[in-house]
Amino acid sequence: MNDLLWDDVKDLFDPHVMGALPDLRVPDTSPRDWQALLDLVRESGWGHRYSEGSTVLPLPRARDVLTRPSDGECPELRVRPVVGVVAIFRFLDAGEIDFDVDLRELQGQERLNVLCDFMAAIGRRLGRPVLMDPEGDRGRPVPGFDVRADRVIRLAAPEGRAFSENRTR
Repeated sequence: MNDLLWDDVKDLFDPHVMGALPDLRVPDTSPRDWQALLDLVRESGWGHRYSEGSTVLPLPRARDVLTRPSDGECPELRVRPVVGVVAIFRFLDAGEIDFDVDLRELQGQERLNVLCDFMAAIGRRLGRPVLMDPEGDRGRPVPGFDVRADRVIRLAAPEGRAFSENRTR
């Protein structure tokens, strides 16, 4: 069963409306949550590359990357759950895991399923919601992994009408 149906959410994946690089986040995290994310990346088989500036390095421990000097290069972790889809994590704050995806890579049901599976894997591992906000518009999540429902749901109403339920197949 799919978490979301493309026809029900394709308006949320229009790069011209949402911005090409929406902000995904896991709020209220700690270094322990960051470590759980890094462990998930190691265990999942997802392709990944960790870098600081132009230097590619082995995947670090969360405590090491989160305690780096603030004047250094911003660390970046690129995760590829499947070929052609990349999530870019930046280690800006221990209190929130944030990352970007490119909506141009996430068109159609198959790619939507990849994103939902990725968000759900993170949310389940951390026991926390994973929210997607329009690019540059934090605090107005559109889809997100709901811990209680144990799936990704639509959080925003379609333009011009109230939204009362989340459909699944």
